[in-house]
Amino acid sequence: MTELERDIAAFEENQNSLEASAMGKWVLIRDASVIGTFDSLEAAAEHAVDEFGEGPYLLRQIGSSSIALPASVMFQLQLT
Repeated sequence: MTELERDIAAFEENQNSLEASAMGKWVLIRDASVIGTFDSLEAAAEHAVDEFGEGPYLLRQIGSSSIALPASVMFQLQLT
């Protein structure tokens, strides 16, 4: 299982409690652990970069449907 697959599995294991307590917020998952929830993608990404550098980590909006992106897609944030 890849790191991403473990992080997705961790999200799925915690999905019900996350939806009950933080619907609409963004969750940061790294090493199959929920690191925290944030009010915006930008806040979650900034925290992830500050704590872990380039990653990998999973950022997902709680309660939204997931979208599949090709592995070749790289999302780059410019944090100020």
